[in-house]
Amino acid sequence: QGHLVESGGGSVQAGGSLMLSCDASGRTERIYAMNWFRQAPGKEREYVARISFTTGAINYVDSVRGRFTISRDNAKNTVYLQMNSLKPEYTAVYYCNSNPPTSWGQGTQVTVSS
Repeated sequence: QGHLVESGGGSVQAGGSLMLSCDASGRTERIYAMNWFRQAPGKEREYVARISFTTGAINYVDSVRGRFTISRDNAKNTVYLQMNSLKPEYTAVYYCNSNPPTSWGQGTQVTVSS
């Protein structure tokens, strides 16, 4: 099936920005959509954003709409999550996963300090 590799996390202050990348080049099965998720300490993993590879439709969880932008670079088989105006409550490990889903990667840590 191949796997997905997340990168781009880091530590920033509130109000800062980060851009996460999800490299899907190792994924051999056709992908119909890519999703970003996050898991904060002590909490369940939650959905953040989605981009459809068939329609181009984009969707965000309400808490990040207007702050996050999901995009895709077909040539690089990479999906990005541009995160602006970051808040401390966005601190989490961020993961990507596809439709159809594959095994979870290691994620990338995002830490936002107040």
